[in-house]
Amino acid sequence: MRYIAPLIALALTLLCGFILFLVLGTDPLKGFSVFFIDPLKDLYGLSELLLKATPLMIIAVGLACGFRANIWNIGAEGQYVLGAMGATGVALYFSESENSFLVLTCMALAGCAAGALWASIPAFLRTKFSANEILVSLMLVYIAKLFVSWSVHGPWKDPEGFNFPQSPLFSDAALLPILLEDTRLNIFFLLGIVILGAAYVFIFHSHAGFQMKVAGQTSAAARYAGFSANKTIWSGLLIGGGLSGLAGMAEVAGPLGQLTDNVSNNYGFSAIIVAFVGRLHPFGIFLASLLMALLYLGGELSQQYLGLPSSISMVFQGMLLLFLLGSDVFINYRLKWTGFKN
Repeated sequence: MRYIAPLIALALTLLCGFILFLVLGTDPLKGFSVFFIDPLKDLYGLSELLLKATPLMIIAVGLACGFRANIWNIGAEGQYVLGAMGATGVALYFSESENSFLVLTCMALAGCAAGALWASIPAFLRTKFSANEILVSLMLVYIAKLFVSWSVHGPWKDPEGFNFPQSPLFSDAALLPILLEDTRLNIFFLLGIVILGAAYVFIFHSHAGFQMKVAGQTSAAARYAGFSANKTIWSGLLIGGGLSGLAGMAEVAGPLGQLTDNVSNNYGFSAIIVAFVGRLHPFGIFLASLLMALLYLGGELSQQYLGLPSSISMVFQGMLLLFLLGSDVFINYRLKWTGFKN
């Protein structure tokens, strides 16, 4: 049932989506066609699906490593934004370089480092002062967004950008190579698959992954075995932060090609849903990231062709998480009729 629950949640989401389209005055069959079928009609649509799924799967698998150890990193959005900012700094510094491998490698390292550095703040406060990492990591999201806003309105503002809050466009050396011609899908998708494979080995076939699993399931047993609780906290948060920052680098070096005030697109929050729908398993996360990317694309087409509000995609995401959590209740608890009592 633990693996059937996501399917039940998806079915309930579709059912409520049918009702939602009726309430909004839209033909449900047309709504479902635009939302779930039209994005996949051609090669370009499929490439956009994989493009949006890539950062989601990378962030989600990093979060899953921590979630398995009961380390609740809810601030992946902030780490994603800081990663984009760190990669941008490198891209602007090497703006005259033509060595694409050097520039992209440095951007990836800077993105990982910036995301991990931002995640180290809740890790430090949790291990030293027992601060709740949920609240700390979440509040840091808004600080990260303000950092980006300050940078694109200030020192990194493009002097030729018609006063828009954005950095200068990256040089060709700082852009990820395109994987399919006439699409925006870049080589980072292949790296995402490699990261999923590495995460599978780490989670299920490494001593460190076993330690985190034990710490998440039975903290008392982990202490008895001599596993360091502080090491587990640092590992869970730094892995999630580093991969979130790497995803941020992929966004600015890929479809955006620059840092903008709108680089924060809620991928960090959506990746939390992806991690749980995928059952914290790399393969499940891959499938869940495709579903979440489809919701993003369907929401964009619904705005364009059905005149629906921009929040329609978030509504579907929220329903999916709600029904998944509701289904999990019946996995862990059994309803029992006790009759009426006076």
